[in-house]
Amino acid sequence: MNALTFEETNLLCIYNPGTRQGAIEALTEMRGHLQADEAELLALTDSTLAKLRAMTEAEFDELELYPDFDE
Repeated sequence: MNALTFEETNLLCIYNPGTRQGAIEALTEMRGHLQADEAELLALTDSTLAKLRAMTEAEFDELELYPDFDE
């Protein structure tokens, strides 16, 4: 599995309902609301979705999805 970046982890902290599939659905829905001028967030969302789709449920369950506001 490709490790999530700091930014991907933070995005996932915001849109994580507790399951891998739920996170995929939430990010996919959010992605549909992005505007053309939000290219950076679009790219971040796409990379996060790709990594979520590639990981197993067990790998997702091992993630520590707590925002780190100190970094």
